Amino acid sequence: MSDYILSDETREKLMKVSTASVATALYKRGLRNQFVQGVVPIGDKPVTMVGQAFTLRYIPAREDRNPITVFRERDHKQRVAVETCPEGHVLVMDARKNSRAATAGSILVTRLQIRGAAGVVSDGGVRDAAGIAALDMPAYFARPSAPTNLTLHEAIDINVPISCGDAAVFPGDVMLGDGDGVMVIPAHLADEIAEECTGMESYEDFVLEQVNQGAGIIGLYPGTDEENLEKYNAWREREGR
Repeated sequence: MSDYILSDETREKLMKVSTASVATALYKRGLRNQFVQGVVPIGDKPVTMVGQAFTLRYIPAREDRNPITVFRERDHKQRVAVETCPEGHVLVMDARKNSRAATAGSILVTRLQIRGAAGVVSDGGVRDAAGIAALDMPAYFARPSAPTNLTLHEAIDINVPISCGDAAVFPGDVMLGDGDGVMVIPAHLADEIAEECTGMESYEDFVLEQVNQGAGIIGLYPGTDEENLEKYNAWREREGR
């Protein structure tokens, strides 16, 4: 578990960077398995997803334990997770990459949005996908799937270390999601990753401008030629970045 608290400053920085930049920054630190494999965004959302992880773990459902009547239980872990996920956090669900049944639907995801969650991520299925796509809150799932979660999943643990899309997720890790998918940033690295990626995004904007003007990429991307670095520093001063 982590005592890290995501600051407003770091959150704002991360909301302006891409999962690609984060992946590269983590790779430099030897972390190569931080991308949540097999999940895609549901609909085009107006914001980048940034928030600390609050986790829910599913195990395979056993028929004698998961009749439809379990939803009468007020301590059902799936429902409790939705009602206790802290404001500004991302509910991250471990469905063992089994998308043949839903892990949530539009009503639960709408409740998360109303409670102030920053997003939801599952490596399993989702039902009522059109309703979730219509929400403002970012959501990532493997694919639409109509069967109720009880068909294949039993919600068993809340806020414990999980696997989501083959990436380890610890409670408090920082989740960043954009159109390419979701990255998991270890909590203790979040501040420095945010700072480094802010600079990376600035340089890539400069590079794209140069490429559009006809420049070649050798010595420019990555920036290994001193001439290009001098041009970049001049561009930063001119652009106020």
